[in-house]
Amino acid sequence: MQVVSRNYNHFQDNLLLKGIKDEETIEFISKSIEGKNVDRTAVLSVDNRFSIDNLHDLSGNDTQYSAILNLRKGNDIKHLTNFYGAVNEKLEVGGRFVTCVETALFRKERLYKKFPPIINSLYYFVDYLTKRVAPKLPVLRNIYFFITADRNRVLTSVEVLGRLVYCGFKIVETKKINNLLYITVEKEEDRKDVESKNYGFFFKMKRTGLNGKPIHVYKIRTMNAYSEYLQGYIYQTNSLDSGGKFKDDYRVNFMGNIFRKLWIDELPMIYNLLKGDIKLVGVRPLSQHYLSLYSNDIRLRRSKFKPGLVPPYYVDMPKTIDEIMASEMKYFEAYEKSPFLTDVKYFFKAAKNIIIKKARSK
Repeated sequence: MQVVSRNYNHFQDNLLLKGIKDEETIEFISKSIEGKNVDRTAVLSVDNRFSIDNLHDLSGNDTQYSAILNLRKGNDIKHLTNFYGAVNEKLEVGGRFVTCVETALFRKERLYKKFPPIINSLYYFVDYLTKRVAPKLPVLRNIYFFITADRNRVLTSVEVLGRLVYCGFKIVETKKINNLLYITVEKEEDRKDVESKNYGFFFKMKRTGLNGKPIHVYKIRTMNAYSEYLQGYIYQTNSLDSGGKFKDDYRVNFMGNIFRKLWIDELPMIYNLLKGDIKLVGVRPLSQHYLSLYSNDIRLRRSKFKPGLVPPYYVDMPKTIDEIMASEMKYFEAYEKSPFLTDVKYFFKAAKNIIIKKARSK
């Protein structure tokens, strides 16, 4: 049975017993729980939800903790989302959770250092197909998880951080130490019985449509799993780039960048066009978070119009969010005077910029 540490010295001893002797790691962990009740801090090295569910204090009582530290890599934890959900249930609101993971990028760096040139590229190629492609294919997925028992998984930093936010945490700090990404999060809300999400090649996004009603827009996945839960965090840490996109958005994967350049990811939206959720020309359907960055006047104006597949962005090519709002307002004013002619005009101007001037949404 795992128990909560009695005092700070006992907490330090627990770190040593779990094999944590590196000063940088101990400093990061100690900083993460600074101000928390050490008598209600659990130091663990476990790989399953059962160990979290059966976590008790020194008296054998079930309790909510001020902090939980798990020193086992997230790559080896079975049913990772359920595990994070169990941690959420054991923590008080405002409680801290510290975990670590070898990210896909760190794994690549390790493998390239482990083998000589040429061999390392060949090995990594096979490793990529085995560890990252196979688990996402319908038939091979079941075989892969049967053989590996859901251990030694390759996880991106985006996927891990996104899972944590999905499970009711906010991200406090991340740091690379000894080729592992250490993560400190804080419980924001209670999340009980969270379920893992399945991510396929196609996916739907919840967006705001006509009259503010929610619609689901279909696209080809270009981002890592659980990316949608990091939108607020990306905005806080990276802000916006020119064109209104998130600056240095590392949620987009390698193939996703290619799909976006070739417009392949937008093709499923034709289904939304046929359904009548969107029209051919109109403002982009936005998420609630992105829409919150707009002024109240623009949000109200937007709600009166059906979103579109080809936005006025490709006519004016604005660079800042203020310029984007001005571009959309100009479109609304023109559309109110002459809906059909405005959409025809905007469609051909956008097509010219896209085909001849190679305009892209960056």
